[in-house]
Amino acid sequence: MKKRLTIDLASLPEDGMSFAGELAPEIFDLPAGDAQSTGPLVYELWAQRYGSELLLIGSLVAPFEFTCVRTLHSFVQTIRVDNAAISLEIAQEGVLDATEALREEVLIHFPIDPKCELGDVPQECKIDSRYLAVDKAVESGQETAPRAEGDDRWSPLDTLKDLKDQP
Repeated sequence: MKKRLTIDLASLPEDGMSFAGELAPEIFDLPAGDAQSTGPLVYELWAQRYGSELLLIGSLVAPFEFTCVRTLHSFVQTIRVDNAAISLEIAQEGVLDATEALREEVLIHFPIDPKCELGDVPQECKIDSRYLAVDKAVESGQETAPRAEGDDRWSPLDTLKDLKDQP
């Protein structure tokens, strides 16, 4: 498994060349708490030069672990870019590193609101009804929302509920 996809422009035939392989998941380098790569970036690309531009056309596939926005459960979803078309400007002759461009192409295809029902192994994606209790009156009979153990960051706000329009 390679760490970088480099293309030697001097050995690239005029009519193009095929590139296929895997790049290590570390290329994504996403911050903790964000989606995390669970496998390599698999690519099948056709590279062809057009003047001062290198065009890469093909497919990119990489699995990621996301957190569902409804259930807060982790799930794996494979990002597939079947019709990738990446244009790289050739600043100088020699070897061109296309790794960052492939990384960005995968990242822009991340789901905006990841849901576990769309994962590789779909799960029931239903919000816990206890979280709906936040906006309901106590008389509704709705079970109260769960609280994180030891998390009392919001407790000072509870003292404000009785201060309606006081000077």
